[in-house]
Amino acid sequence: MNRRGTLTTLAASMALGLGLTSQVLAADTIKVGVLHSLSGTMAISETVLKDTVLMAIDDINAKGGVLGKKLEPVVVDPASNWPLFAEKAKQLITQDKVAVVFGCWTSVSRKSVLPVFEQNNGLLFYPVQYEGEELSKNVFYTGAAPNQQAIPAVEYLMSKEGGGAKRFVLLGTDYVYPRTTNKILRAFLKSKGVKDSDIMETYTPFGHSDYQTIVADVKKFSTGGKTAVISTINGDSNVPFYKELGNAGLKAKDVPVVAFSVGEEELRGVDTKPLVGHLAAWNYFMSVKNPTNTAFIKQWSDYAKAKNIAGHKDKPLTNDPMEATWVGIHMWKQAVEKAKSTDTDKVIAAMAGQTFAAPSGFTLKMDEKNHHLHKPVMVGEIKADGQFSVVWKTKGPVKAQPWSPYIEGNDKKKDEPNGKSS
Repeated sequence: MNRRGTLTTLAASMALGLGLTSQVLAADTIKVGVLHSLSGTMAISETVLKDTVLMAIDDINAKGGVLGKKLEPVVVDPASNWPLFAEKAKQLITQDKVAVVFGCWTSVSRKSVLPVFEQNNGLLFYPVQYEGEELSKNVFYTGAAPNQQAIPAVEYLMSKEGGGAKRFVLLGTDYVYPRTTNKILRAFLKSKGVKDSDIMETYTPFGHSDYQTIVADVKKFSTGGKTAVISTINGDSNVPFYKELGNAGLKAKDVPVVAFSVGEEELRGVDTKPLVGHLAAWNYFMSVKNPTNTAFIKQWSDYAKAKNIAGHKDKPLTNDPMEATWVGIHMWKQAVEKAKSTDTDKVIAAMAGQTFAAPSGFTLKMDEKNHHLHKPVMVGEIKADGQFSVVWKTKGPVKAQPWSPYIEGNDKKKDEPNGKSS
């Protein structure tokens, strides 16, 4: 009995010791949440952003971590399921106790998690262009607002160098981002004298794959005058859409398509030869030439090979949301070091005015008030190899307008969060 009692006591004290050790170890790291779809319709776009966060974490850890601590990633898969995004976000903040989350692509996923971050005072970095019309103290938006992508792209299409489009097809996936962006674009086009009869607006569900009828309708509509397509199709539906464009012989010189959610990664699975000359508007392209981008591409290529990342180990590609992810995590690191704390409110205050030399070749700045980056705008033309050649860009970074001036009543809204999402 005595011996058994001693063993029990020893086992208990060992367990206690192990518990204490794991607590000490946990306190020695800063947990970082990664909230991207690794399965489902959005995996085509989001998986690579998870890998970008992991590469950034490796990069930061190799340089000594943050505040002398290593970053520890906590990766979850919300599986292109919008309510599941909210559940996973809550798990990351309340159970895993992460200091920050990098994640979401679609606006419906961001809208799903927003109340979770606000109720639990968590911190989300959102790396994708979006429709604006939102400001939350708990979110930093490192992708473009409409005036940093959609509006300049359409202005380009209407210009002489962009082909002088007079009629427009607004083609999107059926959810908040395409519908709100197109509401803004309709008002903008109206302000430029474009009649409703010269605008065709069509939506398809997530994962839609049969674009034959829609492309035929676009072809028919385009006989009425110089026409351009503005695509806010998201996820894997882009593959059948672009294939159908090729099948129908709709060439860029006749009806140019400008896409807001198609970059190098989405074109990976597509025969791009019939798509040469079609356009995309972003704030970064892999093809831009500057030393920062050369280093970024090399780092990604080496990482993809070392980690055996599907597709990228053989054909490494970078794109705009990857750049926005990279900039976001490094700015967060700088803010934590400035605040000397991972406390959400202290980091939020320290994020104001942060700058970072981005792969785009520009030094980007987090606005002092509105939680959005000042970013350059670029329009790129698809080349036969699936890369883009930049045909137009702004001279420097453009300040984001989260509240579009083309939506009535927005002139009365403040250009800064008020503690809750507006």
